[in-house]
Amino acid sequence: MMQAEKEEKQKIRERIWRILEENKLASFPRPVYGRIPNFKGSSKAAERLSSLDIFKKSSLIKVNPDSPQSKVRELVLSAKKKLLVPTPRLKGEFYLLDGKETDSRNFTIKAIASHGERVRIENIDKVDLIVVGSVAVTLNGDRVGKGEGYSELEYAILRELEKVNERTPVVTTVHEVQIVDMIPREPFDLALDVIVTPERTITVPNARKPEGLLLDYLEMEKVDETPFLKEYLKRYHPNYFHGKVSS
Repeated sequence: MMQAEKEEKQKIRERIWRILEENKLASFPRPVYGRIPNFKGSSKAAERLSSLDIFKKSSLIKVNPDSPQSKVRELVLSAKKKLLVPTPRLKGEFYLLDGKETDSRNFTIKAIASHGERVRIENIDKVDLIVVGSVAVTLNGDRVGKGEGYSELEYAILRELEKVNERTPVVTTVHEVQIVDMIPREPFDLALDVIVTPERTITVPNARKPEGLLLDYLEMEKVDETPFLKEYLKRYHPNYFHGKVSS
C-alpha cells in the first residue's frame, strides 16, 4: 500500500470514530476507536437489508463477526438460511450454522463459536451474499475497514477458489454519518455493490472487485503474521516467496 493512501485512510477512520462518539451515535462496545463501529440504528439497517431480494434469494450468506452486523447474523438464521462467519484473523476456517437447525435468538459470536461447525475455506459451498463491516464508505462503493485487510484477503482467496464470483453481491450496513465523499481506492480494495443505512438502500453499479490475490501489493510482514495466508501462498502461489525474506 502506498504510504499516502494508507495515511489518508487512517485519517478517515479516526474522523468517523470521533464523529460517532462525539455525537452519541455509537453503541456497545465502546469506545468504537479501532473497531468496526457499532452504531445506533444497526438493527434497523439489518432489517432493511433482510428485505432486499439479494438477501431473500440467498441460501448461504457470509457475514463478518463484528457487533454492528449482529442483527444481520440473527436475521440470516431466523430466515432459515445458512450463516458463514469467519474465524478471527484469517485462520482459514469459518463457523457454519444452518438456520433450519439453529435457534437464532441471542446468538453471540461466542455462541456461534460454540455451536457452529468449523469448516475449511476450501470445503465451503458457493457463497450467495457477502456482508462486510465498514468504518467508512462512499456512494461509489469504496470502503475502509479497521485497517487489517482481512475482508479483502478472505474475498480474494474465496474468488480464487471459485466460492464467489464477480456477480456475488457485497453489502455493508452503516450509519449515514459513515458515508464520506472520498476514500482512496487501491487495486486490492473490495468495492461494495450495496450500502444499507437505517434510512436508505444505495445500489452501486459496476462495483469493481479484485479477481484474486494481488501479490505485488501483498506485504511479507502480513504474510508472516497470518499463518494460513502463508500456507495458502506456498500451495497456490509458491513463486511469491522468491527473493523475499521471511521471519
